Formats: sequence, structure tokens, C-alpha cells
Amino acid sequence: MKNTQEEQNENATRDRQDYGNGPLAGVRVLELGTTIAGPFCARLMADFGAEVIKVEAAEGDPIRSSGKHYKGKALYAASIMRNKKLIVIDLRLPAGQALVRKLVATCAIVIENFRPGTLEKWGLGYDALSKINPRLVLVRVSGYGQTGPYSQRPGYGVVCEAVGGLRHVTGDADRPPTRANVALTDCITGIYAAFGAMMALRHAEHTGVGQVVDTALYECAFSFMEAHIAAYDKLGDVVSREGSGHTGSIVNNLFLTRDHHYVHVQGSQTNSFRRLCEAMGRSDILDDKRFNTRLERARHGEEMDAIVAAWVGARDYVEVERTLAAHDVVFTRIFTMKEIFKDPHYQARGMLARVPDDEAGTLVMAAPVPRLTATPGAIQRSGGRVGRDTLDVLREVLQLSVAEIDVLVRDKVIGDPHAGAGKGAA
Repeated sequence: MKNTQEEQNENATRDRQDYGNGPLAGVRVLELGTTIAGPFCARLMADFGAEVIKVEAAEGDPIRSSGKHYKGKALYAASIMRNKKLIVIDLRLPAGQALVRKLVATCAIVIENFRPGTLEKWGLGYDALSKINPRLVLVRVSGYGQTGPYSQRPGYGVVCEAVGGLRHVTGDADRPPTRANVALTDCITGIYAAFGAMMALRHAEHTGVGQVVDTALYECAFSFMEAHIAAYDKLGDVVSREGSGHTGSIVNNLFLTRDHHYVHVQGSQTNSFRRLCEAMGRSDILDDKRFNTRLERARHGEEMDAIVAAWVGARDYVEVERTLAAHDVVFTRIFTMKEIFKDPHYQARGMLARVPDDEAGTLVMAAPVPRLTATPGAIQRSGGRVGRDTLDVLREVLQLSVAEIDVLVRDKVIGDPHAGAGKGAA
């Protein structure tokens, strides 16, 4: 090392302070995770100013092979890796593990989503890392948690949401359980992991003591079953799939217009039901004993849905939209991505952020959420090439000399970072 450890820590503190203006500016995060849940957690932090250093193997994170590509550019990876410093370290090599320990000394948070025991096998478990940095928050994401009889099972979002109960309630009643065409449970878990990290970080700031945030995919999915847990405990009720409707909430379903647009109408509350009936020109329904209370509407749900389906089905979407909007009915058509890109509300709220990209020119991404009035999130740059920032991190964060870096390249600890390095790389 060129400098003493004390000088290195001072430089690291300065680097963190200079990195950004978001609410997490000054927080350095080391991301050891792969694919979605761990990297999504880190992406949330990066959006709000944290300095996230993402470690990949030389062949790159598997997410680079997922989703659509444009001129060789992995589009999903470009978003989930945005705002991050991308470095290559071979974690299987002792020299690579030593580099991680040096980085940990400068970090507030480490995120990993390997199978439980993997970090310990590499000498990077919390007991070892907390000796280097007692304030460290270690966010651990796994399928089934760090303990318990399932802990060593491989866990993926779609599998763990089945264990957590979400898959059983998703889809139509007369068909097999289905899935959303997004990494739903991975993202849910990433949000919980980030929330846990913020609580643990606050504790560390007050006490000087870090901790482990143990985040399990199946538990995060199960937490979304909150409405149905006590119902089974007390009533033995096993909730199942209901498709687009809701048996306890009428009207609350999907209807097809004459020109084949799906429209979801929510008119279950007293006032919203009244407005819906008036919009359809059916104020007489309000005096019908089958429908004049919420409980009675639930008992006669199929009959009420049939009335709305007939009204919607006799009209094109433009008329349905105009009429329901004029009566302040809660409704929406089902948006496709094409419609989202044309929608004026998305435009007005700036939810489609156009970001410069070295390979693709520009890419559109979802803007950071939630919105903070004083310290909003921002996208500084898209995700880039494997190892893009390896040299910068080794030089600026760890203060390694050219000779030390050459040894790491020679021993294939960091691969050859020269092609993707440079302060201007995006």
C-alpha cells in the first residue's frame, strides 16, 4: 500500500463525501450480490446517492444475459447496474478475498445474496468482517434465510414466492397458479433489504455497532399475505385465486370494451358504486335490495358484474373512458409499455428518464422512486462494461500502486481492467 491505513481511511471518507448530493451521499456500499434481489437493493441505494461498488466475476453478472439486448447491450443490466462503480474481483482466490477485506474497511454496508455459508467459506463471514469494521451492516439475501432446515436450498424468486404463498393466490380460479412477468419477489425482497439496511445503518450511527440484515425471499413474499393469515388461524379459511375480480369487493373487476380494450372498474365503496350506477344510467340499481349494500353486492357479485360487463361491452373504449371520467368513477384501461411511453402523466411526472449510455447512445429507464422534495434520487449514469471502474476503485479507494495492480492482473485476481477503465466511462 502506498499510504498508511489511517491515510487510506481519510481518503475513502473524502471520496464518499464528494460522490453525490443524495440523502445517502457519504455511504459507501459494497455489492457482492448477483442477478436481481441483491443488486436491486443496491440500485435503490445508488439512486439516492450511495457510492455502490459492484463486484463481478470476469465473465460478468448473470443478469447481463437476461432480458433483451440492443447492439450487444444488455438492457436490463444497464438499469439495475446504473449509478454503480463496476469492478472485477475473483472472490474464489485468496488475493481477491483480501481485496474485499480492504474494501470492507471503507464501507458502511455490504450486500450479498449467495447461498448461506458461501461468505464464511471465503473467510468473509460477518464475524471476520466486523472485526475489520465494527460498524459494518451486512445485508444477506437468500431464498430461505441464514438458518432453518431449508437454508441450504437454492432459492429463486419464482420458487420462493410459491413457498411464501403468493403464487397460490395469483391467477384465475380455474387455472394453475401463474406468475407476474417481472421478478416480483426479488424486487419485494430488495426493497425489504434496503429498508433493513437503513434501520441497521441508523443503529450503527447511534451506537457504533453494526449488524446482519437477514432477508429471505420466501419471508418477504409471505409478508404480503398479511390479509389472509389470521383468517386461516381463526376460521380455517384457505384463500385461493380469484382472477381479475374480488369476491368480497363488488364492483372490482376487469371488463372488455366493444373494441377489445380491457378496463378495470373499482366501484365497491358506497359513493363510488353510486357514481358508477349513475354513469351507466342505472340509478335504479341503487334501490335494488340485491345491490344497495356492500354485503349484498358481494352476495350477488356475478349478477352485478354481468350488468357492468354488458354496459362496457356495448361501447368502445373512448366512450367508456369519457363517461366514467365525467362521473369520477375509479377505473383504468390496462396500460401496455407502448401506452406508458405515450402517456402524458408519465411525461409530466418525469417517470421515463433518458440516460446517456456509452454503447447505446441513450437508454430510457424508470426514474428513481419514491420522490423526495429536498433530496431526490437521480440517475448519474447507466450500467456499463464488466470491470469498467476497476482501475479507478483500486487507485482511488484502495490507493494501490501501479505495480500492485499489475500483480493482481498477472494473477487474474481482477482480470484485465484496462479496456473498460477510465474516469469518463459510462
